[in-house]
Amino acid sequence: MENQQQGQMHQNMHTGTVPPQMNHGGHEVFDLNEVLSAGVGTINQYVLLKEHVQDPELRDMMNRQHAFLVQEYNTTVECFKTGQNPQVPTQTYNMTQNNDFIYGLTPTQPKKPFQSASEINDEYISGCLLSAHKSGASLKTMSALEVTNPVVRRVLADSVPNCIEMAYELSIYQNKHHYYQVPQLAAQDMQALTNAYAPASTPGQMQMPMNNQMKH
Repeated sequence: MENQQQGQMHQNMHTGTVPPQMNHGGHEVFDLNEVLSAGVGTINQYVLLKEHVQDPELRDMMNRQHAFLVQEYNTTVECFKTGQNPQVPTQTYNMTQNNDFIYGLTPTQPKKPFQSASEINDEYISGCLLSAHKSGASLKTMSALEVTNPVVRRVLADSVPNCIEMAYELSIYQNKHHYYQVPQLAAQDMQALTNAYAPASTPGQMQMPMNNQMKH
């Protein structure tokens, strides 16, 4: 009986009628395991670091992001297991603060590694979470390019902007507290680089060669 089922599955793979839960390529399976493992690690960081937070604003941000990440993780697990649309589709994360950055450098003490766990602070915590979202955005983007299952591909692709939004929210928080400083180029250099490219002509605007042009 088992051999018959395996033979039928092998035949289905060749004819294209693969069951939804088996509709995954080998590379995809490895990538999704890496994505989900990283997702577990990120969620665990929120759980472990939350008790060390001092700033209520950061704690509130972590609570909102943590709840969102858990739901997104469950959505990804479900569609990966079933190969079908999840009960809760990928949601959109929206940060609550403005997007104003402070530009320029303010003198601060040089950073160095901790000597004990008692030195954990809000700068370190927000920086860890920012790094996790940056890594998540890259990993999910690369993995989505290898996915054959259309549902899983869409779930991964739709989750990338959420990584970007959460990372952006954390970077703004860090910037406001001078943890993440943003230097700028000199005005002349910035103007030269921002004006270094011109728009391309669209295909409809391109001039076609004249048919009656004669060679001399």
